[in-house]
Amino acid sequence: MSVDGIDTEQGDAEADEPGWDVDPDDESGVAVVAAVGRQIRAWREAAGMRACEFGAAIGYGEDLVRKVEGGQRIPRPEFLDRSDEVLGAGGKIATMKRDVAAVRYPKKVRDLAGVEAKAVEISAYVAHGLHGLLQTPGHARALFEARQPPYSEHEVERMVAARMVRQSIYERSPAPALGFVQEEAALRRPIGGRPEWRRQLERLLEIGQLRNVTLQVMPTHREAHPGMDGDIRVMKFKDGSAVGWSNGAFNGRRVTEPKQLRILELRYGIIRAEALTPRETLALIERMLGET
Repeated sequence: MSVDGIDTEQGDAEADEPGWDVDPDDESGVAVVAAVGRQIRAWREAAGMRACEFGAAIGYGEDLVRKVEGGQRIPRPEFLDRSDEVLGAGGKIATMKRDVAAVRYPKKVRDLAGVEAKAVEISAYVAHGLHGLLQTPGHARALFEARQPPYSEHEVERMVAARMVRQSIYERSPAPALGFVQEEAALRRPIGGRPEWRRQLERLLEIGQLRNVTLQVMPTHREAHPGMDGDIRVMKFKDGSAVGWSNGAFNGRRVTEPKQLRILELRYGIIRAEALTPRETLALIERMLGET
């Protein structure tokens, strides 16, 4: 399956597939995509090309062209590149990739990524599964494909891409301090099959050795601890402010009050103290790799 390109010899129905539908509730996203679509249509009409001719020239179906121009579909980067080339826009269409990139993922994911991008410290305990910042693409895809009712293939690809783009946080400079505590059971579940499970464990080893990351595992044999009610996450920012949330506190809503944040930090601190040390965690993951 191709994610980034299409076979130009396919029929229009298949050629229409690349791209993402616009969330009608995402007002900022709708406005950006509509503006981009209007620009492409203006360039096409100025070139004297019909939608079907333009689609054939860039290797996409007429239906997709009309949806993009009508602001109903978010175009992929290669769509914009080909449009720029065919219409002789001199980079004016291709440069819109920056605008489109900002809205290509669901708004709630963009909001989360925006908060993570501003954080100087992130602390997270995850009761079930792996934190999104730790997942491999294959692991994330397997999780989304297992959801019921099922997502479409386009929705799965879009959500996987959105989850992966958040991991650019590891490339930030200066690097934020990242702390993760994961339940051992989450590491032992072969999500995506054994080959993907192995890749996931290798990825955890890689991340766990980063200087700005503290990765710990809560052993299954530990008795009850403060995270039994669910996830705990706290993010701190350069200006001294912070935001946190937990499934088991404050009805799962985000909190910013110092008193409430102290409660979450107290729980997270106890969880860290009861978990394996970072060195013990890496040793455990290496043993798991040997068992795969």
